[in-house]
Amino acid sequence: MHVGLVGTGRIGALHARSLKSSPLVSRLTVVDADSERAAGVARSVGAEQAESPEALIGSGLDALVIAAATPAHAELLHMAADASLAAFCEKPIALDLAATDAVIEHVRRAGIFVQIGFQRRFDAGYRAARDAVQAGALGDVHVVRLATHDPAPPPEPYVATSGGIWRDLAIHDFDIGAWVVGRRVTEVFAYGEANGSLFARHEDVDAACALLRFEGGILGLVSATRNDPRGYDVRMELFGLRDSVAVGWDDRTPLRSLEPGVQPPLKRGYQDFLERFEPAYRAELHGFLEAVRDGAESPSTVTDARRALAVALAADRSLREHRPVQVEEVG
Repeated sequence: MHVGLVGTGRIGALHARSLKSSPLVSRLTVVDADSERAAGVARSVGAEQAESPEALIGSGLDALVIAAATPAHAELLHMAADASLAAFCEKPIALDLAATDAVIEHVRRAGIFVQIGFQRRFDAGYRAARDAVQAGALGDVHVVRLATHDPAPPPEPYVATSGGIWRDLAIHDFDIGAWVVGRRVTEVFAYGEANGSLFARHEDVDAACALLRFEGGILGLVSATRNDPRGYDVRMELFGLRDSVAVGWDDRTPLRSLEPGVQPPLKRGYQDFLERFEPAYRAELHGFLEAVRDGAESPSTVTDARRALAVALAADRSLREHRPVQVEEVG
């Protein structure tokens, strides 16, 4: 396939390497608002470079990969729909439901394949947890704990356009929690604190917790932070009546026990999301290419993205209004 890539930042550069090494990709063309950055990535992987997204989409693509900044996602998906072009897009589609719904309707009318980038669905640990739940190996699951802790805050320009900690960071937990237990989130009760002026300036927080209620009465607890001195910490714990399991617990988990005789992790903690989830990022792009080739269903749909966004918006409202919020309240 001839694949186009929009966006050559950190995740875009990884996608470029993955696409160029795929046996399903015969030609790769990249574009970025920063043309010098795009040129550097194109040279490093042996790809071509387009002058603009319009020129890229008009170059006879078989599939489009969108790794540009969040504000560009919706417009690029509309362009893909207009061109009847299969698309992979990093989360989220947009930061509000109106823009998201407009994309979903356009995609539906165009009949194109779209996969949204929730890479944890392709991580071996999360997939094993989902399989265990579906097989009944855990028994009835009563409580789920989810954590995403960044090692350090992102740059302020990123914070300003990210949509806040719920839509940018915890949205992954909202998606993967529902995907693993096979139940939608119905209610959220959220708290958060801005520790310093960076996040307060943008009406955001850098430490947050949320209580979730899933369909069927399963309870969930989410913690999300922008500062973890030990590294990038992403975990999930499931507590069932037959068994309890954890995802993200290995010799690089950035957490140490104070119990006597328990040794600290043998290796340094994960430094960022690319290091922690690189195999999952590669697997999700391979899954996208295979699905486009085979005419298969999307493993992470635009509707899935909307559901996760609705939970994030409910968490945001709960934080502002200091009350539990039903997800259906935000649409």
